[in-house]
Amino acid sequence: MELLVEPIMELVKCLGRSACTCLNYHLNFDEVVSELRREWGILNSQKEDINSIVETEVLWGKEVKHEVQGWLERVEEINKEVQAIQEKIQRVKWYSRGCLGKLVCKKIEVVKKIHEQGCFPNGLVVNRPLTRGVIMSNDNPVGEDSAKEKIWGYLVGNEVRKIGVCGLGGVGKTTIMKHINDELVKEAKFDKVIWVTVSYPLDVIKLQENIARTIAGDDKQRLPGGEDKERRAAELKSVMGRVRHVLILDDVWEVFSLIEVGIPEPTIHNGSKIVITSRSIDVCQKMGCEIVKVEPLSFQESLNLFLDKVGRHVLQLPNLEGILKLIVEECGGLPLAIVVLAESMKGEDDIEVWKNASNELREQVKSVTGSDEKMFKRLRFSYDRLNNSEIQNCFLYCSLLPEDYPFQRKELIEGWIDEGLIDGFASRKTTYDRGHAYLNRLVKNCLLEKTVDWHGDDAFKMHDVLRDMAIKSIGPEFGYMVKAAMKLTDVPNEHGWGNDLKKVSLMGNNISKIPLELSPKCPTLSTLILSNNQNLSEIPGSFFEGMPELKVLDLSGTSIETLPNSISNLEKLSSMRLRWCYKLRHLPSLAKLTALKKLDLKDSAIEVVPQGMEKLISLEYLDLSDCDSLEEIPMGMLSNLSNLQYLLVYEELRIKGEEVARLSKLETFEGGFNDIQGYNYFVKSQDFQTLANYTIGVGGRFYGRLTSQKKSVVRIINCDSGEECIVFPDNLQELEIEEHRNMRSSLNKAALLEKATELSYCGIRYCVDMECVVDLDSSSYPVLDKLEKLYLRGLPKLSVLVRVEGVATPPHVFFNLKTLWIGDCSGMRKLLPLELLQSFQNLEEINVNRCKQMEEIIASSDSDVSPDKFTLPKLRRLFLRYLPQLKSIYSAKGLMVCDSIEEIQIWKCQELKRMPVQLPLLDNGQPSPPPCLKEIKMDEESKDWWESVEWDHKNLLQPFLKYSSDFLD
Repeated sequence: MELLVEPIMELVKCLGRSACTCLNYHLNFDEVVSELRREWGILNSQKEDINSIVETEVLWGKEVKHEVQGWLERVEEINKEVQAIQEKIQRVKWYSRGCLGKLVCKKIEVVKKIHEQGCFPNGLVVNRPLTRGVIMSNDNPVGEDSAKEKIWGYLVGNEVRKIGVCGLGGVGKTTIMKHINDELVKEAKFDKVIWVTVSYPLDVIKLQENIARTIAGDDKQRLPGGEDKERRAAELKSVMGRVRHVLILDDVWEVFSLIEVGIPEPTIHNGSKIVITSRSIDVCQKMGCEIVKVEPLSFQESLNLFLDKVGRHVLQLPNLEGILKLIVEECGGLPLAIVVLAESMKGEDDIEVWKNASNELREQVKSVTGSDEKMFKRLRFSYDRLNNSEIQNCFLYCSLLPEDYPFQRKELIEGWIDEGLIDGFASRKTTYDRGHAYLNRLVKNCLLEKTVDWHGDDAFKMHDVLRDMAIKSIGPEFGYMVKAAMKLTDVPNEHGWGNDLKKVSLMGNNISKIPLELSPKCPTLSTLILSNNQNLSEIPGSFFEGMPELKVLDLSGTSIETLPNSISNLEKLSSMRLRWCYKLRHLPSLAKLTALKKLDLKDSAIEVVPQGMEKLISLEYLDLSDCDSLEEIPMGMLSNLSNLQYLLVYEELRIKGEEVARLSKLETFEGGFNDIQGYNYFVKSQDFQTLANYTIGVGGRFYGRLTSQKKSVVRIINCDSGEECIVFPDNLQELEIEEHRNMRSSLNKAALLEKATELSYCGIRYCVDMECVVDLDSSSYPVLDKLEKLYLRGLPKLSVLVRVEGVATPPHVFFNLKTLWIGDCSGMRKLLPLELLQSFQNLEEINVNRCKQMEEIIASSDSDVSPDKFTLPKLRRLFLRYLPQLKSIYSAKGLMVCDSIEEIQIWKCQELKRMPVQLPLLDNGQPSPPPCLKEIKMDEESKDWWESVEWDHKNLLQPFLKYSSDFLD
């Protein structure tokens, strides 16, 4: 009997809708499924075509239109939805085909509609604002004025097309060229200034990619052509040939063909130039360059540079002049050595220490011959003066990374922690604090330099001469083998693996396989880095058998699909980094790895949690973010990992709040809970207070990453909290709520927000019963004095932002609000009440979209008299779009004073008859455009509206008017 219950209930449901319709869906199920797959295929073919065109256009300096980018994102969203339906189709029971068939039919219509929307008759891209180049340095180079003048003369003249800047390592070639780069960018003598660091060994594909990225100004830019160097060269040549450019190739070690790379030969006709910096005159000559040799600094220039860095107050020390002269002379006029040495002596006021430094430096330099060896000894002296073995080892660790590799602060400190270079602290935060201090010390002593990575984020790198010195200090005799980014296609053979090896770095090569028979005997090896060998797909089981002391294993960014069982016996292993192993599906048992402190599986394809993971009692760091193939985390497993300090879990894997609450040492958490009850349990737990960083998702699926730039983030979607109020942490910085079914009146009536005084961003979407954001008539309301951005969308019952009934003097709830974004709020007629305008004095952007009933932006006072004018002193952007009922920004004759306004966008607001923005007056009393105004933008169909709209002195604004079909929604 029970077997009939489910099909009968399913039939009843169908009959309740329409038996005929349901039967039709059932009978035609296979047909509609085929149609969905066909339409879905057509849509994705269209997406691939558009992506292909866009990728090429971006290389030409174009920018993807917002509407095109939005369409591509919608395709990605529908792809996820169709994939979910595909999974249901695989599991559907015969008697459920009717209901699923209806869903399939609806999805077919959605797919077709998106396909129709993918027609862009006005093009896919727009011209990107011209970025001439990147400012590289804030410091002026010392000395070598003649070299700088000669290089500049060649660049602005017509006789020389290729310039070779040569000199010793550390003599200042790069510094001079960074200064010239900045002058070229500022003076706009060329359309584009392209700076690329080449380094050794030359990698043509990497060089092509870096040039393309620099031209496009986009770190994600890829040249078409895959591994086909000739096609890539043709594409690059075509792109570079369109602009008059200066290409600066820094740190070139070997001769190469410009044609092979795709660099156009500079000629008088194309107006372009090439500058190469190299230690080798021979390389520059063979590449057809006019040579400019950078000579060491004179003694006086060297002394001035040294004093600038160490501080001129040292001249007040008695009897120092002679010692200072000896120290500066030993630097050989090389700026790198002078700067590094000066920083190592900064703050030293004991004359005896200066004497000792002079003697040590002179003896070290005298003991060697050759310019490179002398330079290394000068730099080694500064390294020795760190007088801290932990900091020295942190510095030496950097040499394991490739030359000119920009490493981020977090990446570097994590590496130090994995190596045990900073250890023994009770919390991860304390450990990080020590790492920050060590890194700052190395930067202050000029042993590391600040730079930026491709994302424009702060990063650090080693000068190549300092790296050479470090590698020489930790050479084979110290048990190091460093062959990072050397274009190796094979790992060293068995003879290359010495018995005394301690650390091996083979990262960033082209290694694709490890021989089956290779089994290195490395009884003391503690660190093995094989990361970023993208084609490495398999590692034989014998490979790790001779590495019993291995502590750090990094296979990140490889194509391995499974790890050998021999991993299970590495009982000393403390860090295993497997992030970005997109094909890794299986790990062997980890039960014996009880010393493991870090397991990083971010962006891997693992399908089940590794066997024995609950035994990892020492684990402090676990990253399972973006593991979208992982089906579940077994109940009780996390609570066994009682030492966890850092836990990131793929947001689709809902876990129990009670289980995470038991992790008393947790400091960083990113993950999701099924329901409000589990979330509230976690937030109320005593150990939640130890969290320094958290990003928590509750409820349904989020499109896009949970991660944010903020340290404390909560996102709630499609939840029903019942009678239970949502509890928000005191230190909450970012809050997003979507489709919350109990948001019936206001935010403060559905949640406990009174103590969330750090909140800076709040986004509320598709909460269909929400009437206002804050109700001041409520017994409690949040203090939102740090809220900077408020984003509201799809709230059909929203009528006001703040309900002030019964409140005599409304508090400044939104006093620090900078951005107000409202869209698809069809019940809202008036945006900002006049009596609350003082709460919005820091507003910088007002953005109102698709609010069908919006009539007024600044609501007139209920009294008969409204002020003649009001001021929004910091307003920079005013965007009003798709507001068919908007009749007024302010009352009929009132004026809006906002002299900071930079951009105004009006799109499809045909009922708006008057713009109340008051123009400022010059000293002579004449009106003038707002001093910061850049543009007034509107849609092509609004030309007639512009002619008819009332705006005092509108003729003065005509030069700022632009028409466009591309608006960001």
